[in-house]
Amino acid sequence: MELSQLALNQGLTFLAWATGVIVIVVGVFLVKLLYDLSTLTKNVNETSVLLNKELRPTLYELKETLEAVNSIIHSTDKGVDSLKTAVENVFGKTKMLSESLFNGIMKGFVTVMGLFSKK
Repeated sequence: MELSQLALNQGLTFLAWATGVIVIVVGVFLVKLLYDLSTLTKNVNETSVLLNKELRPTLYELKETLEAVNSIIHSTDKGVDSLKTAVENVFGKTKMLSESLFNGIMKGFVTVMGLFSKK
């Protein structure tokens, strides 16, 4: 009985030491993890402060640029609209002139044909 009792005691002693070593190793890794997380939060904080300082002026400049482009587009739209109106007026007058000219030529042709057909 003593041999089995001795083997059981040695097994339990080994299990206790192995558990202690594993707990210490896991503890060391947890401390390292906490340190790395602390460093990460400091870096994230610095990055957010830097972005906050740099992003606001950039967004302001982008807003001004977009407003300038928008005003150029509006002025170009006005110019295109006035050109469109002018072209429509010219084509309208040209259409009326060509219709009048065509009608006059047709009347003249009919008159000439009528004079030739009477003979």
